Amino acid sequence: MQLARTMSPRLIMSRRVVQLLFGLFLYGIADSMMIEAHIGVAPWDVLALGLVKQTGLPFGLLTNLIGLVVLLFWIPIRQKPGIGTVLNVLIIGPSAQLGLDVIPVLTVLWLQILFFVVGLALLAIATGLYIGARFGPGPRDGLMTGVHRRTGWRIWIVRSGIEVTVLLIGWALGGDFGLGTIAFALLIGPLVNITLPRLLVPAAVRPPTVAAEETAVPAES
Repeated sequence: MQLARTMSPRLIMSRRVVQLLFGLFLYGIADSMMIEAHIGVAPWDVLALGLVKQTGLPFGLLTNLIGLVVLLFWIPIRQKPGIGTVLNVLIIGPSAQLGLDVIPVLTVLWLQILFFVVGLALLAIATGLYIGARFGPGPRDGLMTGVHRRTGWRIWIVRSGIEVTVLLIGWALGGDFGLGTIAFALLIGPLVNITLPRLLVPAAVRPPTVAAEETAVPAES
């Protein structure tokens, strides 16, 4: 008899926790790499950078505050956060601020492009890590899926509507809009489509119980 492959639930949980924490930390570092490239950033970062210019508050703190405000929008659409959602709000901002404090401002074009490309690739990996840990979506992803579920609108329409709105507000506030913003919009979806299936933590597969094996009726020869 061929035995089913098994994986300890404790081992799976350990992997999920480590993957979640590392993914969120890496996300912030990747974000800071693209910001320091100064060729354009993701729509939500355009908003955060616009608010940095208007308020003088640190980017990391504003990232946390924006995530918290987005979570408040979950209430009317009855979206429930997971532990991954809460940690997303708490970890990505400080991690991004750490990256901004360590990475120097880039002024050489080839270095700017290199940092943006590497940052985008790392961000796709980080997204696959924290979503693949299965602890709940981030505030922005949850807003998108929640609105989709409540309205029935197609997911791409909801996402585009939210991100275009955020981008326009951030741009009006002086956020960093550029070719990198367009590249992010075009490439992040396909990249995450590659990383997420490979980083999705599998559910535990339980072996057949002894009782089930003993009561099984043998086939007639």
